[in-house]
Amino acid sequence: MTLSSEEIERYARHLVLSDIGGPGQAKIKAARVLVIGAGGLGAPLLQYLAAAGVGRLGIVDDDVVDLSNLQRQIIHGTPDIGHRKVDSARNAIARLNPHVAVEAHRTRITAENAQALIADYDIVAEGSDNFETRYAVSDACYHARKPLVTAALGQFDGSLTVLRPYENDAEGRPNPTYRCLFPDPPPPGAVPTCAQAGILGALAGVMGSLMAMQVLREITGFGEDMVGRILMLDARSMRFDMMRYRWDPDNPLSGERADIR
Repeated sequence: MTLSSEEIERYARHLVLSDIGGPGQAKIKAARVLVIGAGGLGAPLLQYLAAAGVGRLGIVDDDVVDLSNLQRQIIHGTPDIGHRKVDSARNAIARLNPHVAVEAHRTRITAENAQALIADYDIVAEGSDNFETRYAVSDACYHARKPLVTAALGQFDGSLTVLRPYENDAEGRPNPTYRCLFPDPPPPGAVPTCAQAGILGALAGVMGSLMAMQVLREITGFGEDMVGRILMLDARSMRFDMMRYRWDPDNPLSGERADIR
């Protein structure tokens, strides 16, 4: 896939990187990435993927922009209040980079429609705010053999990992699933919502940007693999930690007695 003279100038700082260069930028241009959620994580994620030149971005969100969103969801502005987030995000991306095609999916992703939504994309990036969506997306990506970059936010903490459970590790064992990390969702009401607990706005920017970087790493293949590792950020101490995790043979998705189809 060739780059126009305008794209060569636009992506000049990528093109001089030995780990990306022309071949890597061509991969970025050819990539099809589905972003679940145009909120706190999705806002910086979408902006950096668009700025990087990802050829096709899909956005899944059924919400509208609210004034309380603007403290952290920086892809939206005050004039967007009351408008659908997918439309606001698409307009912002068009202003940022006209070379990026955007597909707006004005719906909530569920276990019933997840397979159809992810089918036309190469990579899925999930930044939703509820466990139902996280499990639906991670299960669907496993069955569809799609790499998943997933992140979550707390009040002052965040986490990020990559899932490719349809592959094996270097020792021949299956890669872990989301259900190897979190076998079951917490009981309803056990985890307070963002509106109830609050969140540091800049934290969403940091974690969403890390998601974008990881998606670009998945596309171009540079750096150390994140599969089987989870990055954790504590904003109170400004500390990053990395924890390793493995496939659980008892997990219900890819375990020895798997029962999720």
